[in-house]
Amino acid sequence: MRRITWVLAIIMSVALVLTGCGKKDAASVVKDLNDVADRLESKQGTYQGSGTMTLYTGEQPQEYKVEVWYKNPSYYRISLSNVQKDITQIVLRNDEGVFVLTPSLNKSFRFQSDWPDHQGQVYLYQTLVQGIVSDNNRQFVADGDNFVFEVAANYQSSALVRQKIWLDKKSYAPKQVQVSDSEAKVVVNVKFDSFTFDTDFTKDSFDMQKNMSTGTPSKSTVAEVDENGNPVSAPEDGENAQPPVAAELGDFGIVEPNYVPEGVSLKDSNKIEGSKDQAVLLRYDGIYQYTIMEARPLDRAVSLTPGKLWDMGFTFGVLSGDDLQTLTWTNEGIEYRITSANLPVDEMVKVAASMQEQSGK
Repeated sequence: MRRITWVLAIIMSVALVLTGCGKKDAASVVKDLNDVADRLESKQGTYQGSGTMTLYTGEQPQEYKVEVWYKNPSYYRISLSNVQKDITQIVLRNDEGVFVLTPSLNKSFRFQSDWPDHQGQVYLYQTLVQGIVSDNNRQFVADGDNFVFEVAANYQSSALVRQKIWLDKKSYAPKQVQVSDSEAKVVVNVKFDSFTFDTDFTKDSFDMQKNMSTGTPSKSTVAEVDENGNPVSAPEDGENAQPPVAAELGDFGIVEPNYVPEGVSLKDSNKIEGSKDQAVLLRYDGIYQYTIMEARPLDRAVSLTPGKLWDMGFTFGVLSGDDLQTLTWTNEGIEYRITSANLPVDEMVKVAASMQEQSGK
């Protein structure tokens, strides 16, 4: 009996050792993720990823190609390409500030801000790791070649409540992210087709002029704001010639949103007579009151009011104002502004998203 007991004890010990070597629990994975995050903060910390982001915020899913570059200490390059419209927008951070670039339109503007330090992004590795590490109520499971975490979402939109994150077991690279609303409906889905650490970048990789691939913008095309959203005045230069006035591009019609908040209806819509930028104004009334201004600026300069960079999912816009807020963004050369004293920003973004696939009537 003693021999049998001794043999069983050995078998159980070996089994426990093998189990411990072969499986990781949530705590050990979180510890490893902290180590990976520390490595990214080192002098050589870099990564590069690409994939497809699908948004389920409108009547039809919208797909965007996403490319993400990061280089320590704070260089970022995020490229968002609309698959249907073949339009690319680039968000760039370097020593000069944070830029939002639309190369096809030769448009750019700059923020003096610490983005994305306090604004989580679903396609940024640091945001995903922070979401996992900071949630003490995280759910964890090992699934095939992946570790899967379900944690609280912490993004600009309060409609995004939970997120499910798939990480590669060997490298801890992200494989997929699903962000859901309060009804457990997936609103954002990101699938990475590649993600590598220790990528070789040069400083030029994050240069604004280099990333404006379709043309080099003049000084007049770059609008600047400081960390408080206030415009930064350009230095006076008497030798700088005024940019030529662009020819009028004609009527683009009226772009009406597919989404209107419950309890709200269109009051009226009017083209502004004598407007050289073909401006139109839509007014909505009901539980919320708001206006939508649409215009096609004649020149290449970006008109920018005081505000802060705002991630709208499908693009980046500018949110300005306090009691009276305005959300501004551009699409295919048309500038849109939603202004309201009581419409929540989340609702503004829903209205904006529903206008992306609309054409002027």
